[in-house]
Amino acid sequence: MRLAVLVPGGSGQLGRDLVNSAGPETEVLAPSSAELDITATGKVIAAVGELAERASAAGAVPVVINAAAYTAVDAAESDEARAFAVNVDGPRVLAAACTSRRVPLIHISTDYVFPGDGDRPYEVDDALGPKNAYGRTKAAGEDAVLGSGASAWVVRTSWVYGKTGANFVETIRRLESERDQLSVVADQVGAPTWSADLAQGLWELAGAIAEGRGPEGKVLHCTGGGETSWYGFARAIFEEIGANPERVKPCTTEEFPRPAPRPAYSLLSNASWRDAGLTPLRDWRAALNSYIHA
Repeated sequence: MRLAVLVPGGSGQLGRDLVNSAGPETEVLAPSSAELDITATGKVIAAVGELAERASAAGAVPVVINAAAYTAVDAAESDEARAFAVNVDGPRVLAAACTSRRVPLIHISTDYVFPGDGDRPYEVDDALGPKNAYGRTKAAGEDAVLGSGASAWVVRTSWVYGKTGANFVETIRRLESERDQLSVVADQVGAPTWSADLAQGLWELAGAIAEGRGPEGKVLHCTGGGETSWYGFARAIFEEIGANPERVKPCTTEEFPRPAPRPAYSLLSNASWRDAGLTPLRDWRAALNSYIHA
């Protein structure tokens, strides 16, 4: 099945990995957020229209994978209006354009839509309750997409890192070379997800949608397998780069205050992904090893 795919946010971590892992039968249009501001209605309508026309001419199925988002969690606390524009207004505009051209939409969301006060992995239909502005805007963005009338799926993921831009793995690698000892929060639990692995999962989902096998459930969870804390994640990074993990020391969230409160437990259950017949992502530790040594 030939695909023609528009990836808003194409210069980010996930966008770059979607481009790099696209199959030979897939045409990818991956404008950066500067090139395609998803809050600009006219430009979005034109971009989705161009996608639909190119797909038709090539005998391909058009799909939009929205990788554009405001992800600066702490900055969103003082800039919620901008976060709302990108994470809510933008997806609403994109979904409306997809609806008018009958183009399926895959929208990326986050574990931060949950309160993080549970003791088991969150299922797709568990009650939302974001603790910070970023989470609130992402939850509202989900509602905008799912209520748009578009043929749309929301994919929640967590703790994403990749080769492009700032992320936890690259920050820890830098700090390892600058400091003798690091203190990292040990009381926040989740699942690290390599953007390259997530991209592969999204291509599988897009292919299923193109073939008319889109999952019945419109919300899916897709993260790296297993779980850890930020402290455990940091120790693993040290181990992978050949540094002594004993240099990483645990601390509590209270000892490391941030402008935006973080959920203590934001592990997502991947049952929805498996139940949809999609391939689960590999364990987070194996993915980290591949990322570091690629």
